[in-house]
This record gives sequence, C-alpha cells and structure tokens, in this order.
Amino acid sequence: MKSNLTVGLSATRSIEVDTGRTIDFLGESLRVYATPALVWDFEFACREFLLDYVDAGEDSVGTGISLSHDGATLRGMNVELTVTVSKIEGRLVTFSLLAKDEIEKISQGTHSRFVVDVEKLRARVAAKAAKAGKLPTPKGS
Repeated sequence: MKSNLTVGLSATRSIEVDTGRTIDFLGESLRVYATPALVWDFEFACREFLLDYVDAGEDSVGTGISLSHDGATLRGMNVELTVTVSKIEGRLVTFSLLAKDEIEKISQGTHSRFVVDVEKLRARVAAKAAKAGKLPTPKGS
C-alpha cells in the first residue's frame, strides 16, 4: 500500500438508479433503489478509490459495512456516493459513507476494507478449498 493514502481523502461517484438496482417486489410504481444495490455501489466505490493507492499485486476486500438507508430513490434518479477515508490501521482502511439523491440524503455509514496481496490470498483460499474438498476456481476467475 502506498504511503500517500491519508485520512481525509475522498472521492465522489455518480450513478443512475437503473432497473437492476431497484426492488421489484412492490410492483413497477415502487421501483426504488434497493439496499443490497446501495451496499454494492458503496463497496465498488471504495474499492475503486483504493486501487489508486495499492501496489502492484495488491487489491482490497471488504471486511465490514454498516449503513442506514433512509430515503427512497426512484428508478431513473441520480445518486452521488461520497467515500472518505476516516481511519487507516496498517492495511485496514475505514471509510465514511454518504449518499444523496437529487432531493435528499439517503444513506450514511462506514465501510472497512483490508488491502491484500492477491497471490497470498489466492494461496490461502486454495488451501482452504483443498481442506474442504472443493476444487479451486481457475486463476483470474
């Protein structure tokens, strides 16, 4: 991990709430941003942010997320996700999360990611798969 990653750095990502990001169980007139999609979008935004601060052969994995989802965002509306580095403890990076749609704040919370050496992680997963009697997934999958 590069030393220029510091507390306070942030990034904002804009997304449009498309059909794939909405709930479907309340009918077409209530297609609003689904909480699992919001979680996915925050995780993606934090990972993408960290890619500028990791060394070759490194990536990050999520270790925890806690957020509120306080407002219904309609399909077709835009959302701004802001992720801000709030804590760095060795290879563990914690972000403050904030999401706003065109009308209001819809979410806030925290998300932690651990910077990993991809090959070391691959070896640990392969060892666990062998112990469990599972075949490992081919490299790059």
